[in-house]
Amino acid sequence: MQKRIYEKKEINKLFVVNKPMFISSNFYLNRFKRALKNKKAGFSGTLDPFAKGCLIVAFGQYAKLFKYLAKTPKTYKAVIWLGVSSESLDIERIQNIDIVEKQNFEYIKDEIEKLKGEIEYIPPKFSAKRINGSRAYELAREGFDFELNFSKMEIFDIKLLKYNHPFITFEATVSEGSYIRSLAQIFLNNINCSGTLSYLERICEGKFKFDNHKDLNPLDFIDLQKNIYTGSKEWLEFGRRISKDYLSIKDNGKYIIEIEDIFSIIEIIDDDVKYLLNKVPKYKESND
Repeated sequence: MQKRIYEKKEINKLFVVNKPMFISSNFYLNRFKRALKNKKAGFSGTLDPFAKGCLIVAFGQYAKLFKYLAKTPKTYKAVIWLGVSSESLDIERIQNIDIVEKQNFEYIKDEIEKLKGEIEYIPPKFSAKRINGSRAYELAREGFDFELNFSKMEIFDIKLLKYNHPFITFEATVSEGSYIRSLAQIFLNNINCSGTLSYLERICEGKFKFDNHKDLNPLDFIDLQKNIYTGSKEWLEFGRRISKDYLSIKDNGKYIIEIEDIFSIIEIIDDDVKYLLNKVPKYKESND
């Protein structure tokens, strides 16, 4: 068996990939780990295997930045197939297909738009939710019986794109943690019709969109206010405790501070300044 060889040298990269349908986010990430010969990587905003589209990937120290990135709201394009019953609420486990009566276009449009706002829902069992360390879809495929708790999602915007019976295409901009399959089932219950998702694509996460794996500068996406540090740069380079007397903003909160080649994320709590992340290398544009 051929042994995979990974480079020991750390690389710091942030980019968006376009995950295909019917493979897990983690499986797709492994392709990039092998291509870049580096194991230290992660992704933000897991896409269920059925879904395709925008997936934020980071290598090296940039993989520690996910919780500070401006990656909401998220926009999805989805297609509902009327008359279809599915255990997984998509086309992976179709149970029955019925011919249903065509609906009025304006009625469908109005019912789609009524979904705007905050909604309470139960996530699909065939989802990337974690149950005691395992993905829910893994447990569901193996036939385990379990229940998921109610969650809430915010629908910031939703619109009907096309109704070509029996297919309804819509676009929704939602909060983090939303499930479009659950949203589709709420809509179907409202119109008293069976159906399932036949297509789901994440178009963007906040400002992140797929652009042919283009390298991104994390400083363009970190959702924190910049603070100016006027002290000695060596204190940052060696991770020494700094005083807020050397910061232009002294109010409590989380901030980003920069020097020549590195940046740090700090938190001010009263008179204390602590590092949340330190000595993160700045992005250097390739000359290739």
